[in-house]
Amino acid sequence: MIFQRAALREFANTAIAVFVALFAIMLTTQLIRLLAQAAGGTLASEAVIALLGFSAINYLPVLLSLTLFIAVLLSLSRSYRDSEMLVWFSCGQSLTAWVRPVLTFALPMVATISILALFLSPWALSKSAEYRQKMDSRDDVTRVAPGAFKESAGADRVFFVEAVSGNDALVRNVFISSVQHGRLGVMAAAHGHQENMPNGDRFLVLENGRRYEGTPGQADYRVMQFDRYAVRIETREAKGIAVTPKNLSLLQLMIDPTAPNLGELLWRLGIPLAALNLALLAIPLSFVNPRAGRTNNLIFAVLIYMVYSNLISISQAWVAQGRLGFEIGVWLVHVVMFVLLLLLFSRRLVVFSWARLWR
Repeated sequence: MIFQRAALREFANTAIAVFVALFAIMLTTQLIRLLAQAAGGTLASEAVIALLGFSAINYLPVLLSLTLFIAVLLSLSRSYRDSEMLVWFSCGQSLTAWVRPVLTFALPMVATISILALFLSPWALSKSAEYRQKMDSRDDVTRVAPGAFKESAGADRVFFVEAVSGNDALVRNVFISSVQHGRLGVMAAAHGHQENMPNGDRFLVLENGRRYEGTPGQADYRVMQFDRYAVRIETREAKGIAVTPKNLSLLQLMIDPTAPNLGELLWRLGIPLAALNLALLAIPLSFVNPRAGRTNNLIFAVLIYMVYSNLISISQAWVAQGRLGFEIGVWLVHVVMFVLLLLLFSRRLVVFSWARLWR
């Protein structure tokens, strides 16, 4: 039908605009958080872009479900404001006739949300944790970047390299500040490079430099000049990522049905179910009286979305704590919202039936 194609086209255009806005807001907030961690030294600066990508994949299911809800709501609200719905009802059509085009638009997005929530989101969280662990397990020399002060993993050394000469193994104007046995040691060398021993040990070799050693506040500083000074590089042992229900795969959650794992499974299943319910809820919630305020329905819709999301979170927490059975928690909130959907539909249908009889 012509109206269905027009409705789908408007849904799609609105959804693209809404998703771009929400995605930009999400990227900005996550980028600020990651940059703050990098500035504080808890995150390597070169890891910001990769972790931002993993974070974006993790938040995509929630963003798409919210995009679906807002797109349907705004499109139908515009039809009310422009009196298109008045023409629609005058032709004898019912509000329920919008269910089919909304479902046609929503079902592919719900399928995408399901794939993201069940498979890609936990994969992104797992890869993000692995990448963070990989960055944290690097040795101190690997952390060094030309033109920037870098603190060692143990927070007992500070490195500075002015520039890299020729290849990455040779650096110029090296500065190292370290604390050993309560005494401050500062080394400055003209050149430096790495050397690997036959037994696998790695050393940072400094050439043509000086070492200043002493206790801050006292005058007994020692100054040593050296032609060659070797510092052993200790390789940190990788500890592995912390296994949590959030970064477990769907198969692992089903194989080990503990209370926390079932709570996480409830959350992953709840996102696509909530997206489908919200898309249908947007139909009765989109009613706008052109003579009254245009934001009343939007405020009510936002409140319903917040309540819905919080109820899913509460159900997840109760299942994870063993206070609610998974068999009940997985459908309870969605059935309650579906009943609310039916009540809103019936209320709108009764109102429009009385309006036609009055006319």
